[in-house]
Amino acid sequence: MRLTCDVVVVGAGMVGAACALYAGRAGLDVILVDRGPVAGGTTGAGEGNLLVSDKEPGPELDLALLSGRLWGELAREFGEAVEYEAKGGVVVASSPGGLAALERFAAGQRAAGVVAESVAGDGLYDLEPHLAPGLPGGVHYPQDCQVMPTLAAAHLIRASGARLLTGRTVTDILRAPDGSVRGVRTDRGDIHAPAVVNAAGTWGGELAALAGVHLPVLPRRGFVLVTEPLPRRVRHKVYAADYVADVASDSAALQTSPVVEGTAAGPILIGASRERVGFDRTFSLPVVRALAAGATRLFPFLERVRAMRSYLGFRPYLPDHLPAVGPDSRVPGLYHACGHEGAGIGLATGTGHLIAQALTAKTPDLDLAPFRPDRFAEEAV
Repeated sequence: MRLTCDVVVVGAGMVGAACALYAGRAGLDVILVDRGPVAGGTTGAGEGNLLVSDKEPGPELDLALLSGRLWGELAREFGEAVEYEAKGGVVVASSPGGLAALERFAAGQRAAGVVAESVAGDGLYDLEPHLAPGLPGGVHYPQDCQVMPTLAAAHLIRASGARLLTGRTVTDILRAPDGSVRGVRTDRGDIHAPAVVNAAGTWGGELAALAGVHLPVLPRRGFVLVTEPLPRRVRHKVYAADYVADVASDSAALQTSPVVEGTAAGPILIGASRERVGFDRTFSLPVVRALAAGATRLFPFLERVRAMRSYLGFRPYLPDHLPAVGPDSRVPGLYHACGHEGAGIGLATGTGHLIAQALTAKTPDLDLAPFRPDRFAEEAV
């Protein structure tokens, strides 16, 4: 049987789920295809963060603020089913100089619409009583939230009304004689549609290449350490101020900065590491030790807590740290929604909303120019 639809979304992670949801709610017939299961890639290895705290003023922060509003709407719809928690974030400085730099960063964010509340040293311990003593202060971000990413992706897909085809690998982008998209070829047959959305995450560059275009998505590996279940002792997402610099870095070398957060289920999640090592899935004891050391500097009680497991994932990284979102001028009918690095869970709703607006020829709520997929120098594909 020939499969036809209005739009094929490739990738059943959080971004693909959001694209399917908003496209479906815009009245489009959607097929969502993935070679693996729902949330089988970066989404399933994520912590579920919906953050504004780590983003400097600019296009990504604008996308995060739009996404946060949309996540708030979805939280009223799905709520506990996706473990949505509006718990806020606390960014901690370890020195007076670091606090001054953090304050300057927060001042710029406030001007862009972020709620960023300065916290003097003593006030930190009202927010997080178990923090290490003697810290000079930090900034509280009440807009930071969290979801359980695998659950959230599944609920968004179910609500989208899309036909979900898992276990199908896209092997080619079908093109008409004029070069425009007319669907995808998979290892289990063709799917015909006038529009294809590339939500393939770390494999977004490979999918773009099937359409003959260059999109330089690279995987950036990160580990997460998971503790035994505990009563709630970490109330917010808490991280050291140097985490922001690590996120913005272009370095391929290993970087770690402590990020600690509790979960609804009890375990504490500890990150964050970043390194570009391709798709190497080898366990790294030095990285996990560095994560544990950083976490215990922030929360000394963790020295007495057992780590139950660790896992790793790959963030889809683009060289300028902005995702590719919107139509590809080089291939009519091809749209991209990938390259969000570690922020894809949080940015998914805004991305899906903007993609649906583009698919239905509506004026997008944000200027898509900074996210243009063709902004990178061409290479032979």
